[in-house]
Amino acid sequence: MLEKFERYPLMFGPTPIEKLNRLSAHLGGNIELYAKREDCNSGLAFGGNKIRKLEYIIPDAIASQADTLVSIGGVQSNHTRQVAAVAAKLGMKCHLVQESWVPFPDAVYDRVGNILMSRVLGAEIEFVDEGFDIGIRASWERALENVKAKGGKPYAIPAGASVHKFGGLGYVGFAEEVREQETRMGIRFDYIIVCTVTGSTHAGMLVGFAKDGRARNVIGIDASGTPEQTRAQVLAIAQQTARLIGLGQEITADDVVLKEEYAYPAYGIPSEETNAAIRLCARMEGMMTDPVYEGKSMQGLIDLVRQGFFPDGSKVLYAHLGGVPAINAYSYIYRNG
Repeated sequence: MLEKFERYPLMFGPTPIEKLNRLSAHLGGNIELYAKREDCNSGLAFGGNKIRKLEYIIPDAIASQADTLVSIGGVQSNHTRQVAAVAAKLGMKCHLVQESWVPFPDAVYDRVGNILMSRVLGAEIEFVDEGFDIGIRASWERALENVKAKGGKPYAIPAGASVHKFGGLGYVGFAEEVREQETRMGIRFDYIIVCTVTGSTHAGMLVGFAKDGRARNVIGIDASGTPEQTRAQVLAIAQQTARLIGLGQEITADDVVLKEEYAYPAYGIPSEETNAAIRLCARMEGMMTDPVYEGKSMQGLIDLVRQGFFPDGSKVLYAHLGGVPAINAYSYIYRNG
């Protein structure tokens, strides 16, 4: 479905799928759990899901003759860290707007983890005291104008690389990749679990899996705490992406499946249940998840299995999107494990 789109390779190749045997058994053994390791997809500053998206965005940035990638996220944004790494790889400058999206009072929150790596990668960091919002931000638009005013040629990459004309393409490719892996493995996944915030990862998957009738089998776990806005953004990106690739079928609101009950108490703040899921996954499988995104989607996966949401015998694929570097900013919570 993506043959007509230029792609700039940034990943090692197809990401591995591993079976989570011990976690599956611990949760009753009636559901087969697997993880697709997007957290291991690239050598660019620990990789993650935004690298897959950027593969389809960067050719446009190069064609525009831009010299500066300009993006935005919270202080511990995985996305901005990955943009900074890609800019370094390409020999471009990078300007990052880091807003105060998470009210987390740890003294080292703005000095470790993702923000530390962005600094080491050479990005120019601009802190802005504004709260969480997945929409287009005035601070980011000002940053673009400031780069121009200084003689630079910016290329705009919105939060999460999501509200971008090519933002959904990478995860259409994810679905294609999974189908090829299913053929080799001799299985078919009944459900795909994905963390959802700015929307294009979920949206791209939804479109990609719509090709074989599995759009509604992509189960989004909201971590935004603003589910109505997130749901609308997933739908808009999915519809735009479907038109762009010529999917040939309509994507409707009913295709967006979003579980809202795991985002509490707020974006970027883990609940005790999220922390329990992080510890359980780590101790069962040696697989680290983070307090902002994957910890919450792992919490959702575990709870859905325990609720009996998945029919017995289901094969469930958990998309591990990366983000573990952010756990360093929450070190006090995990100081005793």
